[in-house]
Amino acid sequence: MDTLERVVEFLDKARTYYLATCDGDKPRVRPFGTALAYNGRLYIQTGKVKDVSKQLAANPNAELCAFIDGTWLRLSGELVNDDDREVKVAMLEKMPSLKRMYSPDDGNTQVLYFKNTKAVFYSFGAAPETLEF
Repeated sequence: MDTLERVVEFLDKARTYYLATCDGDKPRVRPFGTALAYNGRLYIQTGKVKDVSKQLAANPNAELCAFIDGTWLRLSGELVNDDDREVKVAMLEKMPSLKRMYSPDDGNTQVLYFKNTKAVFYSFGAAPETLEF
């Protein structure tokens, strides 16, 4: 299993991760559940009308954290907007519960991919494992 698949599998299993952004000089953290491997990139999804979208437009640096059974993942990088309709369709196919709120052509659906990504798996009693993609 490659690095990207391993990260997405962990996020899928966790179901919820927490995404941290900056709002000026203040940190903001909220729960997310979207993760998609597409064309060799890790994507997340949000709405363009949300504060998180505005925060990422102003400062694309973000970090997420997820926890499962004594192991946690911290993943950091820059989030880049991608307006490609096909990746929006792929995200909504993977996460069908979002279809009641979003569509690929609604002008609100936003997918973003991580670049310059560093993923670190931690667990109690073991050395951290760092992956980059």
